[in-house]
Amino acid sequence: MSMHVALRKQMTSRERQFALDIEFESTSRRIALFGPSGAGKSLTLRAIAGLLAPDSGRIVLNGRALFDSEAGIDIRPQERRVAYLFQDYALFPHLTVAQNIAFGISKGWRNPGRRAPHPDAERWIDAFGLREIVGQYPSEISGGQKQRVALARALVAKPDIVLLDEPFSALDPDLRTRMRNELRTLQSSLDVPMVVISHDPEDVEILADHVLEVREGRIFGGGYGHQHPPVYAPADLQLTS
Repeated sequence: MSMHVALRKQMTSRERQFALDIEFESTSRRIALFGPSGAGKSLTLRAIAGLLAPDSGRIVLNGRALFDSEAGIDIRPQERRVAYLFQDYALFPHLTVAQNIAFGISKGWRNPGRRAPHPDAERWIDAFGLREIVGQYPSEISGGQKQRVALARALVAKPDIVLLDEPFSALDPDLRTRMRNELRTLQSSLDVPMVVISHDPEDVEILADHVLEVREGRIFGGGYGHQHPPVYAPADLQLTS
């Protein structure tokens, strides 16, 4: 896996001006963007997914340009083969577990039927141990099950990379620890690169091989331009005011 990101975006509101100026390269399959809230981590992820248009720059994944301001390239989000998992997993409350997973296969806005799931959906239902809850709705399953359903829905579309936006931010400490370890186990069994963003050093320690610290819209302490981008040890991952 190879990723090159160089993007700039000026954000202006009544209360604040914020300049995103991110540049890095990585060949790792487990990348983390680490830093405090408001540093620009989610904006970076949204730009990679095509949900935010940079003012300028390039985003290249496995040699394929997803965005290039000079060349006039801006691939639509649904054509980037990038899966984006939101903080709350964004499951459809009116669809069953099986229907939520199969939604990633369906074309257009038509909801999948409730009969036997698509064979591709069946694969991930079994891989993530969801067989017993396929007929249940999101409100009826646990937080860990919701995470597995969201991942299954993302993976059924066969993405080139999965982006996880603060996947544990709203969880209590015990559930956070359990789900963090569960995701690490899933990472080990999947052949899909992942980028996770977090402000928690423990998330980064367990889920990433290559850590890029983001502060005030920039990579802190290096990144792009290094032959081997910096990898921070757990002891280095301390946020300062």
